[in-house]
Amino acid sequence: MAARIIVHGHFYQPPREDPWTGIIDEQPSAAPFHDWNARVHAESYAPNARAEITIDEKKTFVNNFERISYNVGPTLLGWMKNADPQTYDRIVEADRRSLSSSGFGNALAQAFHHTILPLSSPRDARTEILWGKADFRHRFGREPMGMWLPETACNDTVLGLLIDEEIRFTILAPSQASRWRAIGEETWTEASEGSIETRRPYRYLHPDGSGKSLILFFYDADIARAVAFERGASSADAFLELFEAKGVEQSVVHTATDGETYGHHHKFSELALAHALFETAPERSIETTSYEGWLASADVDHEVDIVGGEGSSWSCAHGVGRWSRDCGCSTGGEPGWNQQWRAPLRAALEIAKSAADRTFASQGHALLHDPWAARDDYVSVVIGARPLDEFLATHAIGGDPSDATRAEALLELQRNAMAMFTSCGWFFNDIGGIETVQILRYAARVFDLLQQLDGMQPMPEFLSALKQAQSNDPDIGTGADVFQQIVAKRNL
Repeated sequence: MAARIIVHGHFYQPPREDPWTGIIDEQPSAAPFHDWNARVHAESYAPNARAEITIDEKKTFVNNFERISYNVGPTLLGWMKNADPQTYDRIVEADRRSLSSSGFGNALAQAFHHTILPLSSPRDARTEILWGKADFRHRFGREPMGMWLPETACNDTVLGLLIDEEIRFTILAPSQASRWRAIGEETWTEASEGSIETRRPYRYLHPDGSGKSLILFFYDADIARAVAFERGASSADAFLELFEAKGVEQSVVHTATDGETYGHHHKFSELALAHALFETAPERSIETTSYEGWLASADVDHEVDIVGGEGSSWSCAHGVGRWSRDCGCSTGGEPGWNQQWRAPLRAALEIAKSAADRTFASQGHALLHDPWAARDDYVSVVIGARPLDEFLATHAIGGDPSDATRAEALLELQRNAMAMFTSCGWFFNDIGGIETVQILRYAARVFDLLQQLDGMQPMPEFLSALKQAQSNDPDIGTGADVFQQIVAKRNL
């Protein structure tokens, strides 16, 4: 049996489109490109989908997505389909080629808006999962077996929702395991500092006691760290040696990093990855496989519990604090900066979300047979899988044009209210960053729609909370200042 490895890439960019026009404004920080989607695409997505390498003294183009496990954010794929259809097609085709050659697909679905699901209500978390599944079906033409959780963030509620929605597996960081044992044994082994054995899959039982389960794969954090932060993919040999050092002959060794590591964060590493997967690995009798392929041949003889409480993730040592408070985790910024703006930002957005939910529920019952079921299905319109009139013919109570307009506004209200919680709004160093400004644009759109619908508009409470979100840059002011600039620009 050949040695087997899995390389997983999580490919994602936050949505950047203007919520009113659907067009991305110019982002000077991405120069010489128009915006960050275009820049990262040129540096990572397109080169990975068509990497030029030399094999046996002949130049050839290979598609790295054919040899890795991967997920691509739904909103990113939606942008890519229009911006670069050829790269989009190669990413989708890579999953089909994997299915054709091995019987197992390489692609995983992703929860739709990249929200931190443990911090969402169970209803919203379920919708994000359903939207991610629907987007995957639309693009890849099959049901997803696996789903990537944004920032791998989860708790028991989220994993229970994955099981309820018939997701077979997900990938977590080893630090997210709390204890494990062989199935049938009474004694648990407590995990500490990511000490779980990563070269086996684990069964996780539904917290409702039903016996339903999900398979959890815990990636090798040492390899991930070396690739992401220590230029472990600087050459094909260096990359594969990371896996061989873990005893790949006896098991499957696997790791996961941001897909942008290859080419964007580390220039030319997409070429090292291509040489590793298509040339050097076969020479060393190393087979690249997928999680679906591993699961089909694995004996799942261990079970696991995960870290409890509000949740855990791969990018915050404090669970999911990075998206709710000044936990100490940040990216970039100046000496002495803090992230005390995070908690009031989330509090403000929760005020807007509550208003959106109340308006949706109170008005939706007069216009939609089942408002929340309609919201779950509305993704078909968002991703272009179904025309709006066909959707309304199924979900709307009446055929009056004015009722149809209001029903659409209600569903757009919910779409923007969910998009407010895209994780990147909290990830970086200041409330004045472009990612945080983007989620505040969604909030402005929410209030715009509430006004159109004559819904409750708690603007004073919302702005009061945002005023507590102080930027580290005195010229920016507070979150309320940022929001009011957005409103003024839109003449709302």
